[in-house]
Amino acid sequence: MRKLVNLLVRQDGLSHEEFVDYWLTEHAPLAEALPGVRKYATSIPADPDKAAYDGIAELYLDADASVGDVFASEAGQRVQADTKNFLDDDAGEVLVVDETVQFGDD
Repeated sequence: MRKLVNLLVRQDGLSHEEFVDYWLTEHAPLAEALPGVRKYATSIPADPDKAAYDGIAELYLDADASVGDVFASEAGQRVQADTKNFLDDDAGEVLVVDETVQFGDD
């Protein structure tokens, strides 16, 4: 399965708690409208003071979807525009990977 993994860093001036609140209540719901996205998962560090990133966002794509098409869409443009409200886009990392589950439930 094709997956986009985004390692997130909050903007200067936001506490970790403010970042998480905005991300989960304002930004994450925008992802529901992304075309070709089958699943959106968020991960928050158990100990944010010791973590290099404030969170991890994972977008699981349909087999025929491309990351470029997802974010070129109207919904994708809204998602990208909203990142200026809480993310330091230059500090995080983005990976597009092909995931293979080795064992366990999908």
